[in-house]
Amino acid sequence: MSAQSEPKVTYNRVLLKISGEALMGDQGYGLHPPTVARIAQEVKSVHDLGVEICMVIGGGNIFRGLQGSAQGMERTTADYMGMLATVMNALAMQAALEALQIHTRVISAIPMDQVCEPYIRRRAVRHLEKKRVCIFAAGTGNPYFTTDTAATLRANEMGCEAIFKGTKVDGVYDKDPKKFPDAKRYENVSYDEVLQKHLGVMDASAIALARDNHLPIIVFSLDEPGGFKGILSGQGTYTRVHG
Repeated sequence: MSAQSEPKVTYNRVLLKISGEALMGDQGYGLHPPTVARIAQEVKSVHDLGVEICMVIGGGNIFRGLQGSAQGMERTTADYMGMLATVMNALAMQAALEALQIHTRVISAIPMDQVCEPYIRRRAVRHLEKKRVCIFAAGTGNPYFTTDTAATLRANEMGCEAIFKGTKVDGVYDKDPKKFPDAKRYENVSYDEVLQKHLGVMDASAIALARDNHLPIIVFSLDEPGGFKGILSGQGTYTRVHG
């Protein structure tokens, strides 16, 4: 790559949080391999800039613990099933990244040695230092905590400079922009405002954990090609959640 095409990046280590639904494409359920490959290409474009990347992927495309418990299943069991779904998504993303020659490690909070590594913080940090992409799976390993909270926890543990939350829209709005044409997009918003106005960036415990550790959250559209790389280079449309 020429020096001209390599923009200056504003972050050295980040965590990318995406929902399981982001991997579905236009399907109503499961994994859509071309969509997984497209997101992997976005991650590669940022990795090529020398940025160290962690990922957390939800499991809602396969199983959502809250929905399971709403249908009469015990909440703890339903949540563990949701955590296992995130491992499946992490393995799919690992396969897509390694097809692009990006060294990747799936690190699970629930040990399953045959398919991925157990979570050991110092080892995970070492992987990042060696420019491997670390995909943290199985949430925090505990029921009652979402993958949003897991993402914030891991980002803090890894010393990430920001969480990038890839969504269907290009930032945080005061109401759903798909339903309300007059919805207002925030350029910047405080953690407390997100909590008070129920803006739905992440759940309350994740926002509180980010606030207490001064960890900014960048909300952007994952559907916009080159969006992840663009924002790291100081361009693009996004909302910054900070103190």
